[in-house]
Amino acid sequence: MKEYQDLLKYILKNGTRRSNRTGIDTISTFGYQNRYSINEFFPLLTTKKVFYKAIIHELIWFLRGDTNIKYLVDNNCNIWNEWPYEEFKKSKEFKDETLDEFVKKIKDDNVFAQKHGNLGPVYGKQWRNFDGVDQIKNLINQIKNNPNSRRLIVSAWNPKEVDKMALPPCHSLFQMYCDDDGGLSCQLYQRSADAFLGVPFNIASYALLTYIIAAMTNKKPKEFIHTFGDLHIYVNHLDQVNLQLSRIPGRLPKLIIKRIPDNIDDFNIDDFEIVDYEPQGVIKGKVAV
Repeated sequence: MKEYQDLLKYILKNGTRRSNRTGIDTISTFGYQNRYSINEFFPLLTTKKVFYKAIIHELIWFLRGDTNIKYLVDNNCNIWNEWPYEEFKKSKEFKDETLDEFVKKIKDDNVFAQKHGNLGPVYGKQWRNFDGVDQIKNLINQIKNNPNSRRLIVSAWNPKEVDKMALPPCHSLFQMYCDDDGGLSCQLYQRSADAFLGVPFNIASYALLTYIIAAMTNKKPKEFIHTFGDLHIYVNHLDQVNLQLSRIPGRLPKLIIKRIPDNIDDFNIDDFEIVDYEPQGVIKGKVAV
């Protein structure tokens, strides 16, 4: 994915160093856009291994309207663990448990998970119940019945509830577009984007979402457009970014949806298959919370 490599180069060339709430400075730019054709190949990064099962599980979790990390933890998807752990550390029940010990409690103790695993009204809540509105259901109905609509929008940014969220939505709004040939495209506006850790997940996740909505509405996935606000590289990821830029992107894999349920809530991990994915080695980096 040359587009992603170009994005990293753009930040390094044009970004400025900025402080932020995490305490780890970023090299930051504002305003950027990438376009990915997804009609034949699936945009899963090849210059480092991306754990795509975590992406699929997270999207299933969003689409079910879930906001508790219990489902993710049970499926070995650990991308949200740090935020409820930071809240748990502030509670009277905290007894110097490590993050790993906290995650084990979430997995083994349903009562503990119910109390300490919730993230507040994050993506799934807003997608499926934005002040009583099921935006995903409405989106599917609109695509089926009014495909030329310019209102095929789903927003995760709810000003009334942002302060109740463990992390306000970074990928805050997406819009879909149906063309006359039956193609379905998606544009995401992402207000804040961690270019090394988060963006590869976001690209694959919204491409997958486009595949799913296309399957539910008898459309064909066509293009994913990724539009950014604050696009940044954390300074503790610079070595990893330079390593990734030294690698040559390979051929992209393909995504197969093996089963299309009647209800979008009923997708599961076994419904999806990634074929011909041959990534280069893992490059690790620590998330800034």
